[in-house]
Amino acid sequence: MSVDKNEVLKQFIATRNYTEKIVEPLAVGDFESQPVEWVSPPKWQLGHTTWFFEQFLLAESISDYKWFDDDFAFLFNSYYNTIGKRVLRTDRGNLTRPIIEEVFTYRKEITLRMTNWMSDNELSDQQLKLIELGINHEQQHQELLITDIKYILGHSPLFPVYDGIAKVEIENANSQEWISLKEGTYSIGNEGKKFCYDNELSKHQVFLHEFEISNRLVSNGDFIEFIEAGGYTNFDYWLDEGWAWVKEKKVNSPKYWFQENGDWFHYTLAGYKKVQPNDVLCHVSYYEAVAYAEWKGMRLPTEFEWEAASDKLDWGSRWEWCASSYMPYPGFDKPGGAVGEYNGKFMVNQMVLRGSSAATAPNHSRKTYRNFFHPHFQWQFSGIRLAKKQKI
Repeated sequence: MSVDKNEVLKQFIATRNYTEKIVEPLAVGDFESQPVEWVSPPKWQLGHTTWFFEQFLLAESISDYKWFDDDFAFLFNSYYNTIGKRVLRTDRGNLTRPIIEEVFTYRKEITLRMTNWMSDNELSDQQLKLIELGINHEQQHQELLITDIKYILGHSPLFPVYDGIAKVEIENANSQEWISLKEGTYSIGNEGKKFCYDNELSKHQVFLHEFEISNRLVSNGDFIEFIEAGGYTNFDYWLDEGWAWVKEKKVNSPKYWFQENGDWFHYTLAGYKKVQPNDVLCHVSYYEAVAYAEWKGMRLPTEFEWEAASDKLDWGSRWEWCASSYMPYPGFDKPGGAVGEYNGKFMVNQMVLRGSSAATAPNHSRKTYRNFFHPHFQWQFSGIRLAKKQKI
């Protein structure tokens, strides 16, 4: 697969600009906030996505390369053990230095260096593919930026309006129908002819029993019925770990939901609003998704069922929890070096989500995409699609 340099350069510039557009509405204090361990400060993400290009491309390709700042690899490395020591994830919010203006200067300089290097040199397919990986890596962080910004602002006592580019509250316009797929063998995974992550490879055959899957996602109103029916107080709907999570964390609703005088409100990127029953449900954990499905007498689809049915589904507004552990496909081969740390080492104790969300970056979704998170996380833009229980 050859890669067109001019197209990659165009995508690189567009991606760098889009990231900065996402953070335009933020106040200075927002850039350094880290309310919890798994939320990264926007300032750190701006630096990290820039460091990726400097570390893996410029420094590796230019002889006698002069680093922008010798400390930035330590500050902005995320989890690459191959590269060396790094700031603990829990301490990213302690990085008062460099100040945000210096991080923007860093971004501008590395973007310029990358643009000049790409324009002035013949690049190998391997280098162009690595740039593509860097672009897609930054696109992942664009969604994480929106997700983390919502967490940061959603835990401010003022519930400030983000007023940015993300419109994520979406009406569920579809009426309920069930899509049936016949028993048989289905092709799962990516052929690798265009960009994909290594965890989407290799394309392989999976046998599926006949199944029925919902054409629509669960709505806010649907989930309110679950809450009012005692969904969070009846252990019988929950996985054991999920029930322990509910009791320990005192969970009684999706993330950002609050009940006032019998009505439900939630924090949105547009501020504190009343929950709209017809909008697509968002910010639920895998545990909640399983419990809701059990309450309905249904189940979650496997990731293989989801992919087999995806051409018949209206997807893309929410990441959809699947009843599949995040594991390697047959033929998966972890690349060598630091790039090999990108996906493979996380294939344990996590569940797969399929599709994309309203916060996903433009041109960063495909039916073979495999997202993955631990089952207790609510902060992603995640929702629920049901499948009917099977009789084999």
